[in-house]
Amino acid sequence: MISHILIVNSKGDILLLRSYRGEELSRGVANAFRIGVIAAKEVRSPVQRIENYSFLHVRSENIHIVAVTKLNCDTAMAFEVLHRTVELFRGYFGGKVDEDSLRAHYILALELLDEMLDYGYAQNCSFESLQPFITQKGAIKAPKMKEEQLNKITIQATGTTPWRNPDIRHKKNELFIDIVESVNVLVAVDGKQLRADVSGAIQMRVYLSGMPDCKLGLNDKILMDKETRTGGKTRGRGIALDDCTFHQCVRLGKFDSDRTISFIPPDGEFELMKYRTTENINIPFKILPHVREISKTRIQADVTIKANFSRELNGTAVKVSIPMPKNTAVARINVEHGKAKYVPEASAIVWKIRRFPGQAEYHLSAEVELSASVSSQVKKWSRPPISMEFQVPMFTASGLQVRFLKVLEQKQQYQAIKWVRYVTQAGNYQYRI
Repeated sequence: MISHILIVNSKGDILLLRSYRGEELSRGVANAFRIGVIAAKEVRSPVQRIENYSFLHVRSENIHIVAVTKLNCDTAMAFEVLHRTVELFRGYFGGKVDEDSLRAHYILALELLDEMLDYGYAQNCSFESLQPFITQKGAIKAPKMKEEQLNKITIQATGTTPWRNPDIRHKKNELFIDIVESVNVLVAVDGKQLRADVSGAIQMRVYLSGMPDCKLGLNDKILMDKETRTGGKTRGRGIALDDCTFHQCVRLGKFDSDRTISFIPPDGEFELMKYRTTENINIPFKILPHVREISKTRIQADVTIKANFSRELNGTAVKVSIPMPKNTAVARINVEHGKAKYVPEASAIVWKIRRFPGQAEYHLSAEVELSASVSSQVKKWSRPPISMEFQVPMFTASGLQVRFLKVLEQKQQYQAIKWVRYVTQAGNYQYRI
């Protein structure tokens, strides 16, 4: 359980203090946190033990939001409350949580903290459930609200689906699914793959009326193996999903039992789940670099890039950074497609291609002249890796696919329009030279 929520600025000044258990937090304890955390050159842990108090803290812009307790509280719960506090403030403050926005919404922040915690225990941390009765101007007083409205708010805040109002109505019932993947690759000089993994997220925009019950099926390896054993027919290969995290609307017991994602979605935009996979990664671009130091003042670079995805697809916003020594004087560059130039600020040749068709192969060659150094203590060029940025619509490096999406609303029984989009983008995408 949390005894105090403390918000301090980058100087250690207390901006807001809310106590929940009738205990006082002395100035000396707050100063100890300022000296031990804010004034410290390096903070290795988000949990600090100072003078019999435990300080659990997160940072947003130029402020620290701190949970303070003397007791042995649930650390995971405390950090969840802190992160939910930041998200809640961001929703109410207009997207930015810093010292200026906190001072401008001081009373509102106190009201939100009062609703979030009761005697140090988390109660209601959802923006969707607090929004109906806590506005930008503060809490709506009960006499101004009809009894029917109060009952609906109470049911929503304390019921099984506090993130959704049952009275939502839309003229057009539709939902959009975006599967966004970031592929991380590290390849050695000899072409050996040192690292390949994908971090993905399923983002949704939902505009459905009533209380729709959604069921989403992916080409999950465990689910497809189970269907094969029971005599069902499956198309394509299954993928192994690791480190899955879900939005609170997902029924986790259902996912554990049959690997389908069953949920009643919030209205509007939200992130349904995050995942990670390390098996059978489809690398969208292959780089063949050949960088030679011909002499102390001359470098020859030949870089070939090949797209490994289907001819029907196109890569967009492709950007390749080829590092060069800082004493580069002249760079003569030839490219078949796109534009390339030497950027002194980045000490690299930057090659940009607006559209990269699937299975295409493009080449860059460059002759680089270096300025001669007078000093004999010049460090040898460390040859940093080539890095790449890109986006490939309708392609997933992990192979993840939506197999089915069912929407059932028992009262209205409408047919929802469903849209699915896939996007793969570069994460940490590097080839050593």
